[in-house]
Amino acid sequence: MRKAAFHNLGCKVNAYETEAMEQMLEAAGYEIVPFAPGADVYVINTCSVTNIADRKSRQMLHRAKKMNPEAVVVAAGCYVQAAGRELAEKDEAVDIVIGNDRKKELVQILDRYFQEKTTGEEPEDVYLKDLVSPTEYEELHISRVEEHTRAFIKVQDGCNQFCSYCIIPYTRGRVRSRRPEDVAEEIRGLAAQGYKEMVLTGIHLSSYGVDFPGGRPGLMDLIAMVHEIDGVERIRLGSLEPRIITEESAGFMAGLKKLCPHFHLSLQSGCDETLKRMNRKYTTEEYLEKCEILRKHFDRPAITTDVIVGFPGETEEEFEQTRAFVERVHFYEMHVFKYSRRKGTRADRMDGQVPEPVKAERSDVLLELEKTMSEEYRRLWLGETVDLLLEEESEIDGKPVMTGCTREYVKCVVEKKPGMEKGMMVRGTASKLLDGGVMEVVTD
Repeated sequence: MRKAAFHNLGCKVNAYETEAMEQMLEAAGYEIVPFAPGADVYVINTCSVTNIADRKSRQMLHRAKKMNPEAVVVAAGCYVQAAGRELAEKDEAVDIVIGNDRKKELVQILDRYFQEKTTGEEPEDVYLKDLVSPTEYEELHISRVEEHTRAFIKVQDGCNQFCSYCIIPYTRGRVRSRRPEDVAEEIRGLAAQGYKEMVLTGIHLSSYGVDFPGGRPGLMDLIAMVHEIDGVERIRLGSLEPRIITEESAGFMAGLKKLCPHFHLSLQSGCDETLKRMNRKYTTEEYLEKCEILRKHFDRPAITTDVIVGFPGETEEEFEQTRAFVERVHFYEMHVFKYSRRKGTRADRMDGQVPEPVKAERSDVLLELEKTMSEEYRRLWLGETVDLLLEEESEIDGKPVMTGCTREYVKCVVEKKPGMEKGMMVRGTASKLLDGGVMEVVTD
């Protein structure tokens, strides 16, 4: 029995694909072991969203080869798709290169590699697919997840947006949507095992279904289908584009009791001129309107976002517009990123590249603001009844507690009582805020 170890870099889509590959090898007779010395095969699912992600991908590939120089090191995913054949030719740490849309072939690729090694042939080592041309959705499946409370379900791949800072449309290709019946089958299997919360995720989730004839079923249809599956108690959505939020869609989602009122709407900048340079297809006023629609249809929805600081050409005045805008929207949480130049994108060739110290200063300003807004949002729930999905056991001052999240994704702790287990739903009253932005909940 060969031993295989995996390491994942990047987004939740990558994490899903890594689990799918693990389960494929396990079904083929491999023993899945920790990412440590002693494995026969190391599979690194790489990321290429920034140059830093590229560097981390290379580091993990080299670390794998050092842990066992005789092992087969497989580089898969987005960095591979961007680097192409050059990676296999120039990086001696890499034995096999598998691009996106070829991961489902991992077992067969390894079988062929070992067979050719045995017969003395020069093994094929590069498996890349042209993702510029239209292609089919790559069917990957999972039968379980490592986390025993929520399951991330990949339902879509690719992106057609071409934001000026982003390499992903080139590494992931155009939008491809997973068949709804396939999504339903996977979720039914997971729900039957006791997984209560399903997180629908994709590279550009809002585009789900646009590649189907007539654009249907779309994302709202998919959510409605998942809502009817027995055993599913919560549905959470991955990152959304603001344009998908309308009076109609918000009203529809508000009528689905299983849908969590937690919406991650990508912003990236609170300045209209910066948004134009980014090739984002909305204005700040349009974005604000979407947030107001959500707040009209949901009670205190958790609205979270991403913001990039130091984008090429961003002046102090533009940054101040962003700071004022995010304060006006008043997010629950913000993920703040310092712009990272990405070779192959339009933004990399733009004038007005912002010095790193300026990016750091601007990042610190928004992170401090985020901390204040996040606490203010959590305080809205003090004294209120909340439902928690218990996730893991921990300790506070020597006392056993369980951690969990509300429907709005506010992290909480509750005193552990007999019978409490991971994956269980409990109800209690939010009593106070603890250090680290955690809310204490008291059960009956």
